[in-house]
Amino acid sequence: MEQLNRIELRGVVGFVRRQLIQDKTVYHFTLATSRAFKDKSGQAVIDTVWHQVEAWEGPNIESPEKIEKGSKLYVCGRVRNQRYTGGDNIDRSYMEVVAQRLVFVDPYENLNYEL
Repeated sequence: MEQLNRIELRGVVGFVRRQLIQDKTVYHFTLATSRAFKDKSGQAVIDTVWHQVEAWEGPNIESPEKIEKGSKLYVCGRVRNQRYTGGDNIDRSYMEVVAQRLVFVDPYENLNYEL
């Protein structure tokens, strides 16, 4: 059986941090994805999830220097678990998306991505 670790997200950028590591720039940013639905009582609910994303500059990462708060992005990548020990000596973990492809999205354009 072939194993697969792939995620596709389309959302809005929140926080952005750029870091230079050995002549390459890595971008760490948050991406919000939302879905709307009605609860049992018929009230509209918007459920927003924030994702941690890491993107290294490269040929599949479109204009990473233009990533800023409010940018609308399509991200295709893989999920990775990260672990660290906090300042209070408590071990913590989180999941992040390592971007393999990043495209700026025009919200009025019909989205059809070839992978």
